[in-house]
Amino acid sequence: MTDENGVLRWGVLGTGGIAHSFAEALGSTPTARLTAVGSRTPERAEEFGRAWDVPERHGSYEALAQSPNVDAVYVATPHPWHHPNTLTCLRAGKHVLVEKPMAMNALQVSQMAEAAREGGLFLMEAMWTRYLPASRLVRDLVEDGAIGEVRWLSAEFGFNAPYDPDHRLFNADLGGGALLDLGVYPLAFASQHLGELTVVGATRHLSPDRMVDTATTVLVRGENGGTGSLSCASRTTLPNRGVLAGTKGRLEIPNFWMATDVVLHRDGHEPEAFSRPFRANGYEYEAEEVARCVAAGELESPDMPWAESLRLARIMDQIRDVGGLVYSPATVKAVPLA
Repeated sequence: MTDENGVLRWGVLGTGGIAHSFAEALGSTPTARLTAVGSRTPERAEEFGRAWDVPERHGSYEALAQSPNVDAVYVATPHPWHHPNTLTCLRAGKHVLVEKPMAMNALQVSQMAEAAREGGLFLMEAMWTRYLPASRLVRDLVEDGAIGEVRWLSAEFGFNAPYDPDHRLFNADLGGGALLDLGVYPLAFASQHLGELTVVGATRHLSPDRMVDTATTVLVRGENGGTGSLSCASRTTLPNRGVLAGTKGRLEIPNFWMATDVVLHRDGHEPEAFSRPFRANGYEYEAEEVARCVAAGELESPDMPWAESLRLARIMDQIRDVGGLVYSPATVKAVPLA
């Protein structure tokens, strides 16, 4: 489904910061047009619509999903609502790009994928990192053997945010915790380069109310024998880089989840620096991938298929089990830790 010019007509579900970033990116994407926004209140929909000159402004998510002028929906709500919001859109016949993490647990991810399959609709977790020019460069360098066989990697994503139990990062009812919000990036980085992951060990630091993790570190082993050390934190600033080390050298990627720069260290050679800046803010590339897949009649992106989202969800479920953090499947609310 596209308009008469082959442009994908987007609706944005949710009006938070990430929704504004996506709207900005669509302005630089020739294959996309923002036609509608949906919010829980008409006031927020109007405010967002004025900011980005959006023609349709709906005061409910259901109204957005039912719009005949929308082909695809970007689900930008907090984590616990990804599952119900995505199902609402798929059942209305819309393609969906849903923010990461795709859902609160693997069961929800599998249900979302099954709904897309049954409806013959495109569905993708918005792992924008995989579509960035710098990330594609890293993939190409690895595949070309620039660093040999990958044996080890590390990735960290952490910052020091003021503790506020009502903020989504620290509020269990909003899907809070460093692992879900930040840890999905290091895990996706490791999964891309090590293959199927096995959790060797995990440790975490808890919030003052002991409801969510504020730091989690995981040791993983990949199907190819490589190992990885992955960390995330919401109350501690980390080095925030990704490193891939192989038998012939290593790659260093500053701010790997939003990478624009890559440094290649070949054994016995001087470092080589590469720069791949964004055309807009980086979110444009995932939007272009959605348009490409929809135009080609593909239900999944080869770079972020449903099986990969399910693998990541299962790994995060396992890490929470190891670390002692449990989200109730029925209510998607956390329970206090001992």
